[in-house]
Amino acid sequence: MGRALVSPSRDVTSPPGSALHPHPRIRSFPSFPPPTQIPSGLRISATTTTTAASSPPSPPRWPISMAEETANDTQVAQDNEMAPSNEAIQGDELVHGEELVQGDDEFVQGEELAHGDDLVQGNELVVAEATTPPTTGTRRRRKKSLVWEHFTIENVAGGATRACCKLCKQTFAYSSGSKIAGTSHLKRHITLGSCPKIKNQDRLALPSTGGTDNDGEGTVERPTKRRYRYTGYANAAFDQDRSCSYLAKLIIQHDYPLHIVQQPAFATFIESLQPRFKIVDVEMMEAEVYAVYQKERENLLQAFNTMPGRISLTIGLWTTSQTLGYVSLAGQFIDSEWKVHRRMLNFMMVSSPHSENALSEAISLCLSDWNMKDKLFTITLDNECSSHDIYSANLRDYLSNKNNLMLKGQLFVVRCYAHILNAVAQDVIASIHGVIYNIRESIKFIKASSAREEKFAEIALQLEIPSTKTLCLDVTTQWNTTYLMLLAALDYKQAFTTLETCDDNYNEAPSAEDWKKVDAACTYLKLLYDSAHSIMAAANPTANIFFHEAWKLQLELANGTGHEDPTFSSIAKDMHERFDKYWKDCSLVLAIAVVMDPRFKMKLVEFSYSKIYGAEAAKYVKVVNDAVHELYKEYVAQPLPLTPAYVEHGETNNGPANANNSQGAAPTGDGLLDFDMYLSEIQSSQPSKSELEQYLDESLTPRIQEFDILNWWKLNTVKFPTLSKMARDILAIPMSMVGSGSSIFSAGTGTRMLDDYRSSLRPEIVEALVCAKDWLQYAPPAATDAQNSALLKAEGFLTRRCCHPPSSSPPQDLGFTSSAFVLLGPSPNTAAAPPPRRADSAAGARLPPPHS
Repeated sequence: MGRALVSPSRDVTSPPGSALHPHPRIRSFPSFPPPTQIPSGLRISATTTTTAASSPPSPPRWPISMAEETANDTQVAQDNEMAPSNEAIQGDELVHGEELVQGDDEFVQGEELAHGDDLVQGNELVVAEATTPPTTGTRRRRKKSLVWEHFTIENVAGGATRACCKLCKQTFAYSSGSKIAGTSHLKRHITLGSCPKIKNQDRLALPSTGGTDNDGEGTVERPTKRRYRYTGYANAAFDQDRSCSYLAKLIIQHDYPLHIVQQPAFATFIESLQPRFKIVDVEMMEAEVYAVYQKERENLLQAFNTMPGRISLTIGLWTTSQTLGYVSLAGQFIDSEWKVHRRMLNFMMVSSPHSENALSEAISLCLSDWNMKDKLFTITLDNECSSHDIYSANLRDYLSNKNNLMLKGQLFVVRCYAHILNAVAQDVIASIHGVIYNIRESIKFIKASSAREEKFAEIALQLEIPSTKTLCLDVTTQWNTTYLMLLAALDYKQAFTTLETCDDNYNEAPSAEDWKKVDAACTYLKLLYDSAHSIMAAANPTANIFFHEAWKLQLELANGTGHEDPTFSSIAKDMHERFDKYWKDCSLVLAIAVVMDPRFKMKLVEFSYSKIYGAEAAKYVKVVNDAVHELYKEYVAQPLPLTPAYVEHGETNNGPANANNSQGAAPTGDGLLDFDMYLSEIQSSQPSKSELEQYLDESLTPRIQEFDILNWWKLNTVKFPTLSKMARDILAIPMSMVGSGSSIFSAGTGTRMLDDYRSSLRPEIVEALVCAKDWLQYAPPAATDAQNSALLKAEGFLTRRCCHPPSSSPPQDLGFTSSAFVLLGPSPNTAAAPPPRRADSAAGARLPPPHS
């Protein structure tokens, strides 16, 4: 409070208006008599006034306590109020003082009270307590402030003492013989980094600790004081290896270049956050990235070891500006909890990515690295290969010699549904590219100025065009935006024609024949657009949902080829020709997948094939039915894990897995042994149904919007142990290379290009960056990540309580309380333990040798 002086021989208060007068909203302290006039045994406290055991039972009311002196003051001193003096009373750190202890001719302050002519400085507001001296008379109390762990007391001339910093050896005033200074300036020297030895290091934090009255001789504990910390990271332990690992993850997840660590601005930013962090070079950053890759790869490998079913791969092709090729391999599977997962497995360089031999070797190497030689089910490719049939056949023959392919490889090669949609849409757009150019230029002309936009809006209003669509330019790499642009322009075709007659500067209006082409293109692009949105809307894009979209699209395009308008039929024929090839290649795997849907089974296949093939539908339905039964036999031949017997309505299942259990069942003791033998004879004489036949014969599951096919099979695994294993593998087939949550429209239609920066890196680093980025998005968050953020949040405001005790009761506590700050980091009272050194840190990680 300004220059509040504490002296045993002077009054603490000062005349009003003087420089020493307290803040006008805080009542002044009472005048204390010299120490020699204080009655023996009397204890002056901010909480209560008591006497020793030898004192009279009724203690005097003098001196008046601080609580009683300020009881009628209705104003409260808030944070950051400016005192009348030249120094502000800050509210950042609030500290209850220790106790004033009576000595011979002086008051000895425990921790926080600035004595004599010293100012109460910094961000600390101090309230002192006065107590009686200990029983040892003039013996000074043991120093308990944690600041003395960093300072020692040295004697100087004149009977004075100074506090010497153990780190920098700088000395500070402590005692002048009759006056003792506080420890606040000593704490600031340590905690605020004023010490040159720790100026560029973490600022030290001095946690507050509790204690006991009477220098530890009593049994009454003092409550731990609550303080505000200046910084959130003051208590957090710094670890160079952990910080480097987090930096590597930052670079991986956000595609930052590795040489960002060499940029001066980045180094300056890191130094401002943590001066102790040593910036590493690019080579060390590569090692850190590879260490993260190896660690996440081990975690994924352990997950694959417990994978219950098979895995299906998606194959992506990449090229570089140096004409090098990369192959990306991602695996999709369903775990034991019936959840779909897709993980990047490899991103490896190959000499010729479009060669089936090179691709086959890459797949074999991938399966060998992940210990999945016997778990491959299908592979999904893009559609850019001109000789897809020969390409797929060679790939199937090569891998079938080294892997046990199901159903003789008939389901082995799958073409990406998203890519075929994009390819067909691009063909439609290319067929009317001239008209699209005119429409795009027309929209540019209208959007060039607000006057033209207003004029076009007036024309549309005069023509009474009811459309509410907005004209917008498309993104040429995403065909859905082109479709929406054409759809909006089609509504305003009359306005474009009228604008051409009104404005001599505009001459790009499409003709009537052009608008007919746009109408036909939008009609069939809508089929592709709706199908893509249906796939993207699925929470779990399992294989069963693609049959619905594919057969409807096949039927609409086939019917469109017979359209009476040649403009419509021409576009439909081109689309059908391309999509029909996909249908012939993938209709079998699509149909088998929808059979595993209990809402449709074989019924939807029969219905859709009758629409598509007419009188020949039975032949194609038989192909699907035979393939399902043949595939089921292959799963029956495989050993099954031990599962509990399925019981429905108190009766055992009639499946072959439970027939032996029924025959060998122990008597139940209910006197019906003969009846059990009768049931066994009937069961043995009647042929039992397989799980597949039982599944197909059961009634269809009701079609509800919230139906979860994976959860249905999870609940029926015990009922259909073999069939559920088959369903797990089929439903996990990636019919589309576009993952959940991604846009089909931006998937592209062919080989993707690796940027120049990635192309310049070593293949091992490229693979580590691509794969680790995919894995880290599924990795569980570390328990200390939130703590290490070290954000200091205020949970309340600094408040002051003033109690108004009744006249007959002893003075109550006059204290300052505050709700504690929540520090997202280690506890203020405990030092943060550094994490164990990573075994795969940059010092220990070794990069594989570069390719020759």
